[in-house]
Parts: sequence; structure tokens; C-alpha cells
Amino acid sequence: MADEEKVQQKEDKRENIKELGTTDIARPDERIQVVPIIGQIEGHNLLSPQTKATKYEHIIPQLIGMERDEKVEGILIVLNTVGGDVEAGLAIAEMINSLSKPTVSLVIGGGHSIGVPLATSANYSFISPTATMIVHPIRMTGLVIGVPQTFEYFNKMQKRIIDFVTRTSKISSDRFVKLMLQSDELLNDMGTILIGKQAVEEGIIDEVGGIKEALSKLNSLIEESKKQP
Repeated sequence: MADEEKVQQKEDKRENIKELGTTDIARPDERIQVVPIIGQIEGHNLLSPQTKATKYEHIIPQLIGMERDEKVEGILIVLNTVGGDVEAGLAIAEMINSLSKPTVSLVIGGGHSIGVPLATSANYSFISPTATMIVHPIRMTGLVIGVPQTFEYFNKMQKRIIDFVTRTSKISSDRFVKLMLQSDELLNDMGTILIGKQAVEEGIIDEVGGIKEALSKLNSLIEESKKQP
């Protein structure tokens, strides 16, 4: 290998670590791709440099590249997120849900707030035994204009999330709303904390498991997709 190529590889790895927290992304020779969604989902507004964030402008091109790459056969989404920008998170969730390749999600630390639809967006979902999910209504921060249109906007946004989660999981709309509006679990807030198997019992997540189980399921989904005409 030429010295110039080695230098370029080192530069590429440094750039990937700086921007995405990983040395290798969407390599075309890998049949299973991993998409990490870590920290806070960053939308149109930049977060502080001290905040661990997943940028939607990085995730979306990766997903498009994986969809177009014939060598990619399956995608594993690994989640440990506190939530973040609702519009960006829902956009990523819709993109994952629209992929033709088999997808499996794994919540390893937390799948809070907009992390819930991100977890349910895959064909099959796992949660580790100690991981948590927080279901709560959309929070309004900053300046709120006191007009009916503001309430209607947040109401429609909330409905979009409810519709997506109930469409991509086994939980009913009524039960999901009830979990969102619980007032005795979160300090100074409404919502519900679900730990491991509780998320499965509620029908939000399919199964409790870890990396081994998630990869095994993804491989089985890949084999099933190959048998389809």
C-alpha cells in the first residue's frame, strides 16, 4: 500500500472519530451495518460541544447509502439516547421504518422520549434487562406564544408520535397515552419509566436481549428476506 493511501486512511479514521464517534461507517464490504444513536438527537439547532449528540444530517445519508448498497443485507440500530429534537428524531425513525433491508433495534442504556419511536421503527426490537425507556408528553421549552395555534401545533406533533409508536409496536393508543400522562413516577413531570422487561410487557419492545440476541434475530430476518420472491 502506498504511503499516500495509509496517510489518507488515518485522516479518514480521525474524521470519523471526530464527527461520528466511530472509525468505520457504512463499509461496503460488510453485510450487516451498525447505526449508533447515542446521546441527544440534534436537529436544526446546534448543541454545545460538551453534549454527546447524534446529528440527523449524518444519520440520514448513512441510511440512504445502506439502502442503496447491494452488499448491505441487514442493519442493527443501537440506541442509548435521552431524546432531543422531536422533528429530527421522528424523521430518522420514519427513514428506518421505510428501509427495505431487515432492521433490528437494541436499547442498551436508555431510549427516552423521541428514543421510543426510534426503538420501535425497526422490524424487531430488543432492550437489555437494565435499560430504561421514558414515555412522556412533548415538553415545551423557551418562549411559548400564547395563542390557540401553539397548542394545536404541539397537539398534532404529539399525535404524530402516538400514531407512529402504535403503528410500529404492539401497544395500543389508549395505553400509550395513559403511560404518557402518569403523574406519580417522574419528579415535577408526567410520564412513565419502563425498565427492561416492563417495556416488553407493555408491548413497546418485542423482546429482552443483548447483542447476541439482536444479531441472531437480524440474521434470521435476512435469511427470511432471501426466501421471499
